[in-house]
Amino acid sequence: MNALVATNRNFKLASRLLGLDAKLEKSLLIPFREIKVECTIPKDDGTLASFVGFRVQHDNARGPMKGGIRYHPEVDPDEVNALAQLMTWKTAVANIPYGGAKGGIGCNPGELSLSELERLTRVFTQKIHDLIGIHTDVPAPDMGTGPQTMAWILDEYSKFHGHSPAVVTGKPIDLGGSLGRDAATGRGVLFATEALLNEHGKTISGQRFVIQGFGNVGAWAAQLISEQGGKIIAVSDITGAIKNSKGIDIPGLLKHANEHKGVKGFHGGRSNRSQINPSRGLRHSHSSSPWRGYQQGECK
Repeated sequence: MNALVATNRNFKLASRLLGLDAKLEKSLLIPFREIKVECTIPKDDGTLASFVGFRVQHDNARGPMKGGIRYHPEVDPDEVNALAQLMTWKTAVANIPYGGAKGGIGCNPGELSLSELERLTRVFTQKIHDLIGIHTDVPAPDMGTGPQTMAWILDEYSKFHGHSPAVVTGKPIDLGGSLGRDAATGRGVLFATEALLNEHGKTISGQRFVIQGFGNVGAWAAQLISEQGGKIIAVSDITGAIKNSKGIDIPGLLKHANEHKGVKGFHGGRSNRSQINPSRGLRHSHSSSPWRGYQQGECK
């Protein structure tokens, strides 16, 4: 089951629980606009490389559409469509005046130089600049992108529309970014986890957690949960995974992951250190969990 099929299934289930009219349900599943563009750039060696970029603008009933732009080899129309739809529901649940959107380019940013990434980002912006904007659709960082990517988008967009710092969020502080943006999504994970545990009369402190993914979101979530007294017993990312039933040294892991570009090889657990073999299904797959085959933890 791909991401869009799963997202539509879950929405239909929620729709029936809410008693939504069938015509309204169908309308809410159809995106406002789907954009697919070809992005060809000269590489550093003089050859040409072509990529496909996407932007799905799902719904603007509550305000300008909002959602990240990701760079990853597995970016495809269904994934972007599903994530755009989820952004609509997330902004509504959080009661902020935005709709939902999502974008991405099918590429491996690790195989592109900084100058190649800049050229790709600027070409993508040139193709969609007239369809995004402060009151229309506001992009943000996502997997494989960050403040520098947003700075390139802002600069390229401003060539067409004048200086417009609000056209993207997650940009560098010097360009008008927010001091709290770097930790914001991970902090949202903390807040959502606290709310869930509160419904069961529990708190973060003393609970055991497994973190799947250790990029910006996962790393901040692990740090914040650990600071609240939670015990992180396993962490995985694209490089592999580590576990420690007594609790992983999160500050040490953060330093290791920053230096080695992943969690693989970290031996900083407090005790009973062991490394999970990455060959046992630990690489990310849309069809399976990297934790398949390992016992599911419980909140105790």
